[in-house]
Amino acid sequence: MKAVILAGGLGTRLRPFTEVIPKPLLPLGEESLMEIQIHALRNHGLDEIFIATNYMSDYVEAFLGNGSKHGVTLHFSREKKPLGTCGPLTLLRKELTEPFIVMNGDILTKLNFQKFYDFGVRANSLLTVATKTIFTPFSFGNVTADDNDHIVDVEEKPNLRMEIIAGVYCMKPEIFSWIPDNEYFGMDTLIKKLLSAHQHVSRYVIHEYWLDIGQVEDYTKAQQDYRTYFSDKSK
Repeated sequence: MKAVILAGGLGTRLRPFTEVIPKPLLPLGEESLMEIQIHALRNHGLDEIFIATNYMSDYVEAFLGNGSKHGVTLHFSREKKPLGTCGPLTLLRKELTEPFIVMNGDILTKLNFQKFYDFGVRANSLLTVATKTIFTPFSFGNVTADDNDHIVDVEEKPNLRMEIIAGVYCMKPEIFSWIPDNEYFGMDTLIKKLLSAHQHVSRYVIHEYWLDIGQVEDYTKAQQDYRTYFSDKSK
C-alpha cells in the first residue's frame, strides 16, 4: 500500500528550529518526526512512501535515504514552486494508481492507519478526511438570557468543542480529475470543490492520540508526549 507525506512546508512558526532543520526532521527522542511517521505507516502495511518536498529537499533526501533502514521503499518528489497541501500530489499522478493515504509532515499520531485505509477504500467517496475533536479553553463567561433580557444562566469560561481536519486523508486515484496540475491548490479547496459539486466526502474520527506540531509550544508538548506514546518504554 502507498502513502504520501507532505514535507514541503517552510515551518516559519517553528523558527529558529527550522532555520537549520526542516520541520519534518525535528528530533523527538532518538528519532525525527518523519521517522516516527514512516514507522507508523510501515507498521500498518503502508510500505511504499512518497515524500513531497520543497524546502531543504536535499537535506531531507540525504537524511532518509531510500528507506531500506526503515523497512520501506521511499521515493522523493520535489516541487519547483509551492503547490500547497494538495497540488504536490499531481506530480505523483502516474505513481498513485490505487487508493493511497496522504498525511501532513507535521502530524504526530497513534492512528491505526490500516483501519483508516480500509474505511477509506470501502467509503462511497473519492476522499476520506480524518478529523479530531479538540477542546479549546474560552477566556470569558458565556451568558444565556431570555427574551426579557434576564440572565438565566452563566457558564464560566467553557471549553469550546470543535471537530477539525486532522491532516490525514485517504484518496482514490479518480480524485486527480478534481485537482488542477501545476497550481497552488489546498486540501480545503479540494473539499469545498467536491462539496459544491455534490460529491460525497467521507469523515473518519481519530480517537487515538493526535498532535499538530505547528508552533514552538506544540513542539515542546511533542517532546514530552514522545516519552509517553512513542519511546521504547511506552511500547
